[in-house]
Amino acid sequence: MPEESSQTIDTVMRSPLAKRVHALQRIAYVLITVLIFAGDQITKALVKNSIPHDAVITVIPGFFNIIHVENSGIAFSLFAGSSSSWKMVMLIAVSLALLIAVVVMAWKSREMNWGTGVGLALIMGGASSNLLDRIRFAQVVDFLDVYFRSYHWPTFNLADSAIVVGAGLLILELFFSK
Repeated sequence: MPEESSQTIDTVMRSPLAKRVHALQRIAYVLITVLIFAGDQITKALVKNSIPHDAVITVIPGFFNIIHVENSGIAFSLFAGSSSSWKMVMLIAVSLALLIAVVVMAWKSREMNWGTGVGLALIMGGASSNLLDRIRFAQVVDFLDVYFRSYHWPTFNLADSAIVVGAGLLILELFFSK
């Protein structure tokens, strides 16, 4: 009996409808990746062109500001203070290697559930946008400043948010998948 159900699943997965659904899912993942990439590039350009460096715009007093800072480190300003001449080369190389790994993993996956696909798309969109900025400018623009009283989260951008949310979705998939 298990062999029959296995054959039935294979037959269903090869059906034209299943192929269309699979193709539509892939298109949705690409669209999410492109939207995150474009949204991040647009918001960074807006901040860079309209807010002076280190200027603070209060959005929600006591909780959220928009601030224009430039980060030569990685997410949340890690390694920003490093003066090593190899830092940027290493950041670009590691970012590129991780981005390629995510793309290969997504491409090779025959069956990917929605949470995993969205998680990988968010990571790809954010990582590719930050990578482009590192290659072009040797830094990224960060502008989202979340805080409570004297506790400040490191300033971040849309790409960083997408990467963290995408990683969170992948972790949830690991814990709750069958």
